[in-house]
Amino acid sequence: MARLMSATLAILLLFSFRPTNAYDYKDALQKSLLFFEAQRSGKLPCDQRVTWRGDSGLSDGFQQGVDLVGGYYDSGDHVKFGFPMAFSVTMLSWAVIEFEKEFITVDELKHVLDAIRWGTDYFIKAHKEPNALWVQVGDGDSDHLCWERAEDMTTPRLAFKITTINRGSEVAGETAAAFAAASLAFRHYDSFYADVLLLHAKQLFTFADSFRGKYDDSVQCVKKFYPSSSGYNDELLWAAAWLYQATNDQYYLNYAAQNAAGLGGIGWAVTEFSWDNKYAGVQVLLSKTLLHNNGGGYEDTLKQYQAKGEFFLCAALQKNSGHDAKMTPGGLMYIDDWNNMQYVSSATFLMIVYSDYLASTNNVLNCPDGQVQPADILQFAQSQVDYILGKNPKGLSYLVGYGSNYPRHTHHRGASIPSISVLNTTVGCTEGFDKYYDSKDPDPNVIYGALVGGPDSNDAFTDERSNYQQTEPTLVGSAPLVGIFARLTSCPSSTPSQSYSTPADNKPDGAPLTFVHTVTDSWTANGEQFYRHSVTGTNACGKTITYLKLKFDGLTGPLYGLNPTDDKTMFEFPAWITALAPNSQFSFVYIQGGEAAQITVEKYTAN
Repeated sequence: MARLMSATLAILLLFSFRPTNAYDYKDALQKSLLFFEAQRSGKLPCDQRVTWRGDSGLSDGFQQGVDLVGGYYDSGDHVKFGFPMAFSVTMLSWAVIEFEKEFITVDELKHVLDAIRWGTDYFIKAHKEPNALWVQVGDGDSDHLCWERAEDMTTPRLAFKITTINRGSEVAGETAAAFAAASLAFRHYDSFYADVLLLHAKQLFTFADSFRGKYDDSVQCVKKFYPSSSGYNDELLWAAAWLYQATNDQYYLNYAAQNAAGLGGIGWAVTEFSWDNKYAGVQVLLSKTLLHNNGGGYEDTLKQYQAKGEFFLCAALQKNSGHDAKMTPGGLMYIDDWNNMQYVSSATFLMIVYSDYLASTNNVLNCPDGQVQPADILQFAQSQVDYILGKNPKGLSYLVGYGSNYPRHTHHRGASIPSISVLNTTVGCTEGFDKYYDSKDPDPNVIYGALVGGPDSNDAFTDERSNYQQTEPTLVGSAPLVGIFARLTSCPSSTPSQSYSTPADNKPDGAPLTFVHTVTDSWTANGEQFYRHSVTGTNACGKTITYLKLKFDGLTGPLYGLNPTDDKTMFEFPAWITALAPNSQFSFVYIQGGEAAQITVEKYTAN
């Protein structure tokens, strides 16, 4: 017999503290390195672990008389963009330089060095003469007209080169930085190879500096995909800073110090660190030089670099007196609508290395809103990583393959089409769009370790292949994560959470449901304290509930896991719950500042 009734649930708040489960950073590290194997172009090695991939791009460069086989595909497409690829190699190398011990401890050093070498071997091929560099293979426009596997590629593979006439200081400078950083990563393991890399770094730096010009003026087709918004001055300083790290040659420190003002190193206070804008990276790297007493007489200038770098860090940490980076309600840094996670990972990397620089020299970060201890910087950085791995309003891991709840419809050609080892027939351009791009089926190939673009400014995320702003992975997003995960393998999470509940013996008489509330996280964003409320409801009426409408008084933030109604205060069972048996449970999450919302059972049907 159906029964309709209305009941008000009183919620007794009982406070306690308990530790959350630690995220498995070692597992995340292992998976993040697999992503780079999934992005490989060229003849795959015998120890390739991502077996759904095959050889591809085996004639790249041949039509122009050069061997450009190898390197990495940029993201979900098959263009080899040299600029972001070089930045990715720089970040992988920086990770080894800072966290070599951690890589060794978890037995991942070989894999990260392999990932670096796959990039640097390609760059050596691309740099056949001192004053020229091949910087791109493939064209984004034609590539995006096809949805096909790399192994089936039919799109043009035209290559593009910068020279003394067609200049490109950004990409030459970044590639010089990649070579220099990689030479440090390999120094103890292959000194001959490190010397070769360093020679290329020095030549490319001279080329970039002597023949200055914007690379997207020379390679026009890159403007739609990786345009140089910040210019090339930051890459010149970036390359010089890395060459000083790799050589300890005073010439490069002189360059960074004497050009500090002219090239913007001590003038730009930024809130972004990315493949395009390197200023924050330069500032943090040169701060390391200062903190380690290796300033070579330029301490005053290096302090100015440090001040700008600390502006970036204080803004990220929400300690910059009103000039803070934007945060989502769920506690994620938010820089850009397009693939925001790449900016989160790069900023988090800088926070982690700087916290270590400070800790090793017994220093603190002085922000406008107060001092920040190195451990607090690390804790904030860890909060960003944990958000990526699932501690977020959606309860979703944005690292594909980590945990059980992650995006299943990535904007990635190879992941979305059955492997050539399974479907050994060619999948053409339009066939790929018709059968796989628009398919609602999950990816047949899990692209482990891919960091997708992530949620919007309100923590909302739509797992659709066509939603490339949110579901496409990139090299530049994943590269900083490798070092971050390595560092955190020695720092497991033990963040306390606050919970409050309604025990069964305190359930109001006749109430059909009991609720257990848990505050699983709290943070400050734009000066306001926010809480993540996880609520579990249990059917306590002794009958199966087939319909439920809940009323929320005092709900001011987003709610996930229930269906909204026309009345913004009312919510119903989600589509996947058609009946709730006695003693069965369901759960939902909401985020807001201030007091918890008051929940009332407005209406229900029980049989």
